[in-house]
Amino acid sequence: MSFVDYYGLKEEPFSNAPVSTKFYYNSAQHSQALVRVMHAVDSMKGLALVVGDIGSGKTTLARRILDQLPEEEYEASLLVIIHSAITADWLLSRIATLLGVENPGTEKIALLGEIYKALKKNYDEGKKTVVLVDEAQMLQTREIMEEFRGLLNLEVPEAKLITFVFFGLMEIEEHLRLDEPLEQRVAVKYILRPLSAEATEAYMKHRLHAAGANKMLFSKEAVDNVYRLSRGIPRLINTLCDNALFEGYLLKVDLISESIVNNIARDLRLDDESRAEFKAKAARSKEKIKQTEDLEDIDNILDSLTE
Repeated sequence: MSFVDYYGLKEEPFSNAPVSTKFYYNSAQHSQALVRVMHAVDSMKGLALVVGDIGSGKTTLARRILDQLPEEEYEASLLVIIHSAITADWLLSRIATLLGVENPGTEKIALLGEIYKALKKNYDEGKKTVVLVDEAQMLQTREIMEEFRGLLNLEVPEAKLITFVFFGLMEIEEHLRLDEPLEQRVAVKYILRPLSAEATEAYMKHRLHAAGANKMLFSKEAVDNVYRLSRGIPRLINTLCDNALFEGYLLKVDLISESIVNNIARDLRLDDESRAEFKAKAARSKEKIKQTEDLEDIDNILDSLTE
C-alpha cells in the first residue's frame, strides 16, 4: 500500500512532474498571465515575456498555453533551453526543425531562407507561428539575442511571421539588454509572483480534489505552515505536501498536522533556521569570491555551499 491508497486517492496530487490539464490551478495571476500571453500571440506581437522565481509555475503555464492554442489556427511549439552554452547555429537549426524543415542546412543564409519559407507557408495557410521558449534565462549571449531579433525581422508587409514567448527567471531581462533593439521589442511582459496564503490553500484543495480526495487532508494549521515555509512557491508547496502525505501514511494518521509539515521542512532544510544558515553561508562565500581571482578556489567556495 502507498499513501495514494491509504488516503483513498487515484493518483499523487502533488507531483512536480509536468501536470495534466486537470491538475492545473488557474490562480488569479496565472489567469492574468494567460490572458496577456494569448493576446500577444493572437495579435502576433513578436515578443512576450513571462518571468518569475524558481518554482513559480512558468513551465506549467507554458505547457498550458501550448495546449490552448488551436491547431487549426496556430503552428505552435515549445523550445526548452537546457544549457547556457547553446550556439546561434544550434538555435537556428532547432527552430527550423520545429517549423518542419527537414534536414536543415548548415549555411546560415540558406537556413534563414528555409525558415522564412516555412513561416510564409504557415502564413499563407492562415496559421500563426508561435514558439514558446522555456528556461529562457539560459540565453546569455549577444549573438543569441541578435539571432532572435533577426528572426523577428522575417515578416510580410502587413504582419509579423513569428511570435516568441520567453519564460524565464528574472535575469532574462539582463540578457535581453545585450541587444537593445530586441529588448525594445518586448510587447507584453508579466511577472509571476508567489501565491498568497488564500491561493496556497485553494491550490492544495484543488490538487487534492483532482487526485480523488473527498475531504481536506491537511489541518488549517498545517496549511498555514505550508504557506509560510513554501513562501507560496508552487514547486515548494508540492514538495512539502507530497512528503507530508507520505509521512502521514507512515504514521497512519488521517489528517496532516502542523508538526508533520514542520518535521518535513526541517529534513528538507526549508525551515527558517536552515534558510538563515544558508543565507549567511552564501553571503560569506560571496565575500570570499570577491577577494580571490583563482578559478579553482572559486569552484571550491561554490562547492562548499552544498555541503
